[in-house]
Amino acid sequence: MSGFTVAIVGRPNVGKSTFFNRLLEQRKAIVDDVSGVTRDRQYGVAEWIGKSFNLIDTGGFVPESDDIFEREIKKQVLIALDEANALIFMVDAATGITDLDESMADVLRRTTKPVFLAVNKVDNSDRLLEAAEFYSLGFEEIYFLSSMTGSGTGEILDAIAALMPDDRGEAEDDNLPKFAIIGQPNVGKSSLLNALVGQERTIVSDIAGTTRDTIHTRYNLFKKDFVLIDTAGIRRKTKVHEDLEFYSVIRAIKAMDEADVCLLMIDAANGITAQDLSIFSLAVKKGKGIVLLVNKWDLLAKETNTAKEYEKQLKDRIAPFTDVPILFISVTDKTRIFRSVEIALEVYDNRQRKVPTNQLNEVMLKAIESYHPPVVRGYPLRIKYITQLPTAVPSFAFFCNFPDDVKQPYKNYLENQLRENFNYKGVPIRLFFRKK
Repeated sequence: MSGFTVAIVGRPNVGKSTFFNRLLEQRKAIVDDVSGVTRDRQYGVAEWIGKSFNLIDTGGFVPESDDIFEREIKKQVLIALDEANALIFMVDAATGITDLDESMADVLRRTTKPVFLAVNKVDNSDRLLEAAEFYSLGFEEIYFLSSMTGSGTGEILDAIAALMPDDRGEAEDDNLPKFAIIGQPNVGKSSLLNALVGQERTIVSDIAGTTRDTIHTRYNLFKKDFVLIDTAGIRRKTKVHEDLEFYSVIRAIKAMDEADVCLLMIDAANGITAQDLSIFSLAVKKGKGIVLLVNKWDLLAKETNTAKEYEKQLKDRIAPFTDVPILFISVTDKTRIFRSVEIALEVYDNRQRKVPTNQLNEVMLKAIESYHPPVVRGYPLRIKYITQLPTAVPSFAFFCNFPDDVKQPYKNYLENQLRENFNYKGVPIRLFFRKK
C-alpha cells in the first residue's frame, strides 16, 4: 500500500513553510517574511500518534504579474489535488480573505478529497474573533492555529491521522519482495531494470526525466521471484520546473512506501550528491532496506585501491548509518547487476529477521555486562530485559530503570551489538527504551 500523502497549499507568505518545518520537527524549508520564498516543493515524512505520512510543501511562484501568478499557483494546487490523499489549505488570519484565497477555495471546493482549512497566525483572542470570517469560504473542517508557536496544530493532525490506515497493514497480499530502483535522473535506473528482465520494459534515453511514472515489473527468473519498481528520477528541487516532474517526485516517494528494499543508484563520476543523501535519509526515515549501487563504474579511471577509497568516502558521507551494502556496477557491461539482486534479497531477509527473545537476551545482556551504561544522577542505569517488537521495521524494546536517560553514544553501542550478532546489514533498526 502506498503511503498517505498530505499537501499544504495556499498563497505565499501565509506560513506554509513554518508549518511544514514544525510538522517535520526540523528547519528544512527556508522561512522569511518576503512572499514567494519557497519557489520549489519540499518533501518530508511527518509522524503523529504512531502514524507517519508524506508531507509536501507546495511553494509559491514569484510572479511578474498577478495573472501569471494565479495560473502557476493553480497548476500546483491541481497537481497536489491529483496526487495527495488530503490537503491542508492554509490562509492568514492577519490579512483576512484575499482574492487569491477565494479563487483557490473555488478549486478546492470541487474536489472529493478531504480539505482541512488551516487559519494561521491566530496568536490571540482578537485574532480568533477576526478569523471567524473564514467560515464564509464554505469548508466544514476549519482549524485555527499558529505555525510559529504550535498552538492548534495537534487538532488538525488528529483529524488527518483519523483518515489514515494503521501502519501495521504493511504486508502486501502477494507477499512478494518489492525492490524500488531510486535515484536522480539519468543514472541508469531504467537501463538496470531492462538488463535484469532481459527486455525493453522501459524507455531509455540520455534525456533526464524520461521515466515519468513508477513501473512495476514481476521478476521470475533463476528461481528468484520479486517485483521491481522503476521510479521516475528524483531531481534536485531547483531543477523541478515542469508540472510532470512534480508528479514524478511524488510517485517516486510513494514507490519508497511500497517497497521493502530501495536500490539507490548513484553515478560513479558524480559521487554521492546532496540530493542522493536526501533520498538516502528519506529511505532510512521510512525504515526501508537500502543497497547502494554505484553505476557507470566502467567509465572511471581506476588504480589499485580505487574501490576501497571510494567506499570509504561514501560511508563518511552517509554516516551515521554506514552498515549498508555498496556495489560497483556497470549496467551497459552488465557487470555485477545480478549480484545486486542477490544482495537486495539478502537485505530483504535481514529486514524480515525475527530474533527469539531468549537468544536476544542472552547475547545483549552479555554485551551490556561487558560495557555498562553510564551512571545516572549517582544511580546505575540497569537494562534488565530486551524484546523485539512486532513491527515491519526491525525494532527492539529495552526495559530499564531510567529510559529517558540513555544517551546517544550508548544507544549507538547497543545498535552496533545488534548488527554484529544478528546481521541487519542494509536495514535501519529502531531502539526504544521503556520503564521496566
